[in-house]
Formats: sequence, C-alpha cells, structure tokens
Amino acid sequence: MSVRTKAYFKVRISGVFYYISTVLIIGGLFLLLPFIIGLIYGESGNTIDLIKSFVVPGVVIFFLGLILKYRSTKNRISLKDSMFICSFSWIILTIIGAIPYVVMLKTGYIDALFEAMSGFTTTGATILTGLDEMPRSILFWRAFTQWIGGLGILSMFILIGFKGGAAANKLFIAESHKIAGKKPSPGAFHTAKVLWELYIGFTLALIIILKICGVGLFDAMTHSFTTISTGGFSIYDNSITQFQILGYQYHHIIEIVIIFFMILGGMNFFIHSRILKGDIKSLWDSTEVRYFWGIILGSTLLILISYSISKGLSYEAINGEVITGVNAVLLHLKDTIFQVVSILTTTGYATRDINSGYFTPFAKQLFLILMLIGGCAGSTSGGFKVIRVAVLSKLAKNKIYKLNSSSFTRAPLTIDNEKIEMEEITRITVILFLWILLLIIGGAATAFFSKLSAWQSISGMFSALGNIGPSFISVQEMIELNPIIKLVYIFGMLAGRLEILPVLIIFNKKFFK
Repeated sequence: MSVRTKAYFKVRISGVFYYISTVLIIGGLFLLLPFIIGLIYGESGNTIDLIKSFVVPGVVIFFLGLILKYRSTKNRISLKDSMFICSFSWIILTIIGAIPYVVMLKTGYIDALFEAMSGFTTTGATILTGLDEMPRSILFWRAFTQWIGGLGILSMFILIGFKGGAAANKLFIAESHKIAGKKPSPGAFHTAKVLWELYIGFTLALIIILKICGVGLFDAMTHSFTTISTGGFSIYDNSITQFQILGYQYHHIIEIVIIFFMILGGMNFFIHSRILKGDIKSLWDSTEVRYFWGIILGSTLLILISYSISKGLSYEAINGEVITGVNAVLLHLKDTIFQVVSILTTTGYATRDINSGYFTPFAKQLFLILMLIGGCAGSTSGGFKVIRVAVLSKLAKNKIYKLNSSSFTRAPLTIDNEKIEMEEITRITVILFLWILLLIIGGAATAFFSKLSAWQSISGMFSALGNIGPSFISVQEMIELNPIIKLVYIFGMLAGRLEILPVLIIFNKKFFK
C-alpha cells in the first residue's frame, strides 16, 4: 500500500469513527433512562444490579464515544462508508444493550444478544418468560429499544447529533428503506425531524388513549412504544390477551385502538405527513397503499372463510364461553383483523396464538406469506415491503404483455406514473434472491441443529428475517434452541432490518483496504 493510499485510508477511517462516536455518546445517555425508571418504581433494593446493568455500560460507551470523537475528524464519507457505519452502529449497540439481560436476569450472553437484537430491530421474538414478574427497568429497556429502532437508530442520531449535510444524507439512505416515496422535506435532517415529530406524536396519542381506556401509565407507555414501532414486545407473557384476562372493561376497545396504531406504524410515514397537510386522498392514491389495504382486506376475508368452512361460526372465548350469532361473527372479525394487521405490519402482538388450533392450516400458511411481505416502505415495519411486491407483480404483468404483443412494443415499468429504472429493478431482484437464500439457510440450520419440524424450522427464519416475532416455534422451544441457530437468527434479524446489503459490507474485505 502506497503512502498516499495509506493516508487516504486513514482519513476514511477517521471519518467513520467520528460518526460512530456520536452513536456511542447518545447510546450511553439512553442507557441511563431505564436506571431512572428502576429507581422510580422502587427497585432501589437492587441498586447494585441497576448500576451494573445500565450505568456502567452507559458511562463506558459514553466516554468511549468522547475519546473516539476527540481522536477522529469529521471527514467526508462515501455511501459504502455510511453502510458500514450503519451496520456497525447497530451491532455495537446490540452488544452493549445485551448487558442488562445478563446482569439483571442472569441469562446467557447469546440469549441476551438475541433479546437485544430482537428489540433494536423491532423483531419481537423473545427467549424470556415470566415477563409479568420482571423488574420494570428491564421491561422498559425492552420496550425502549424497540421504540429507538422503530424509525432507525441512525435517523434519531441524525436528528440529535448532526444538523444535515451530505454525510447525514448518506447515513439516512444507508439505514432507511430505499423506496420511500416523496420525502416531506428536503435533506436528511429535515426529513428525520418530520418523521420523529410524527412518531413521537403518535406515541403520545396512544399513551393518552390507553390511559383513557383504564390502562396504567407504565403499561400504556411500554405498549405504545412497541405498537407504533411495530415491535410487539409486551410486558406480559400473554401479550395483548392479558388485558382480557385481567378483566379490563374496555379490552375490546383497547384491541381496536392497537389495530389502528399498528396500521399507522405499518404505513409509509410520508403518507401521514400528507394527511396532516389535508391531503386525504393519499390514503388511496398510490399503488403501495392500495396494495396494503387490499392485502389486509383480502387476507382477513380468506381466513374468515377458511374458518367458517372448517369450524363453523361459533366463537370460543378465552374463558371457554361459546358465543354464537352476530356477536360471534364480530369477535371472529376482530381477532382475524388484529392478527392479520399484526403479522403484516410485523408487530407480532397476539390476541390468539398463531400456532393454536384457533387458526386453520390455510390461515397459518397465509401468515407465512404476510411475514414475507411486511409493511410499507418508509414505515417502522419489517418484511420485503409491499411496494416491492407491487413492482415485481407489475414486472410480471409487463413481461406477459410483451409476450402477447409485437416484438417492437416497448412497455416501460411505471408505478404511479413514475418510471422504475432498471437499476432499481435489479436491486429489488438481488434483495429478493438474498432474502430467499437466507430463508433457506436459516430454515436448514434450524432443522439440522434441532428436532423441530420442517414447518417450524422455516417459520423461525421467516420470523427473524421479516422482523416479525411470532412463529410456529413456542417460546419454550425458542429458549432451548441450539446457540448456533440463535446466532443465525440474530444475523437474520439485522439483515432483515437493514435490508441485507449494508450488513454484507462488513464481510467485504475490500472495504478495509
């Protein structure tokens, strides 16, 4: 390596570390919040563990960030550099974010990594049981990691730590979903500002509504964090069903409210921005949003039909009561819409276990498809994204049209009257190929290193890669999985959240030359 090349490499690395240092500084401050929550909710008898869980790692990465910032310089970075910063930031925060689970809950470190990655990527898969009895500090941390990860770790740090510029734009592109429609304002900083204003506003609104429905402040806060982020970490083992089990008077309304806010989280946030400006037609005037509504309505209808053919229309409540007539139909409709929306938006909440006998085999197969599709681009949802499904379906339609037309006919691919360039089509097909490849690898690894069925094995990687959470593997079976499988799922969660390509930069040795 020449002297000039070495100097250039040093400048690049210095710029990369500058932006990573900001992530560490802000991440260290965030770790202090659950410590404060622990003290507020009377965990002072466990102060030593609270300090070791949150204060010590928070202080360590805070000062590590300060040292890195002092030793680095704010240089220009390339898109490839920003992808590395993005992936490395998520990984380092997950490594640090796993410490509270090890100290407070005495879990193994791989299990702690699994839980932390599931939190930050808003996957919602868990290896923890006994949530009802856990310290509030840990429950808050689980929910807060999902809230941070909902719109993206770097988007928050762009808002707090950077004031715009080319570097902020590249970092925003590296982390955000690439087909996100028209941005509400120019520049990454202003876009992040608008998105976080909406995000915080939705969160506060849901907290208030849940409080009005009789939910306690801590429950309302944590469930609001994990609903609008479409993360699905509940503070109860029974998820949203717990509100019914506890006898909440308005538990049906609570479920309907959560459906509404899961939809808000699963839709493109730029649509919300347009709606708030009075542009109501944005709820149906784009291909993506029409596909989104169509998938929800179509899936709900198909599942209801399959249930009525298989089991009739009587409804068995959680307490064993059998309900018939119109009330049974309405309850089936509510439970089905809840689960369809929860799966499609990759939230993962449940009022019915998707692996239970309540859902027909057809419904369970459809859930796997919804896990793959996911929500809209520019949302907090995971999955392949509705807009990409729309692009590929139109691509297939175009191909069929060309086969039935003159060889001189040229039909460009357009979405909402905008031409989709071949480079974008190529990128979508590459992501789809890598997505399928990872599903195969994850499913094969699960089947090879466990005694789970083929059905369960493939569903586990669908859950991890789609950042969805629920699968046909029970929590107890998830706990007992081989550590190799858990590591594969950890990688799958990160790859799914960052859309695979930025993660591959870490494994590209040319980047480090």
